[in-house]
Amino acid sequence: MPKMIFVNLPVADVERSAAFYEAVGATKDARFCQAGTAAMLMFSDTISLMVLSHARFADFTSKTIADARTVCEVLICLTEDSRDAVDATLARAVAAGARADPTPAQDHGFMYGRSFEDPDGHIIELTWMDVEAAMAAMSGGGEPVDA
Repeated sequence: MPKMIFVNLPVADVERSAAFYEAVGATKDARFCQAGTAAMLMFSDTISLMVLSHARFADFTSKTIADARTVCEVLICLTEDSRDAVDATLARAVAAGARADPTPAQDHGFMYGRSFEDPDGHIIELTWMDVEAAMAAMSGGGEPVDA
């Protein structure tokens, strides 16, 4: 079995968040959805996003749930296959209700990135990178690459 990643996000409205991420390009896996409580959204065979009601999320931690509109605990980055795909995903996110570019856009030639803030304030970065060009830039004393 390949390693997988499950990102769990607390959200105010599970159905709204699931519809938002479906509009961005994720596919809902109904086997792991419970109305008003949880929804599993797949970005690939190995990347899953669980949107959980605050009450359900609290079942997994004794810590206070952060308000993603006022504090940042994590930045999530999804790769895209091209610069155009970065822009297309961002456009879908904005059409679904996201705020574009809450973090500065990046264009280093070999790496291009944009971001969006979802309806709950979570920041999702989108990036494309030409790995060979990035390695060449780094070996030639070019600027370091952010992941």
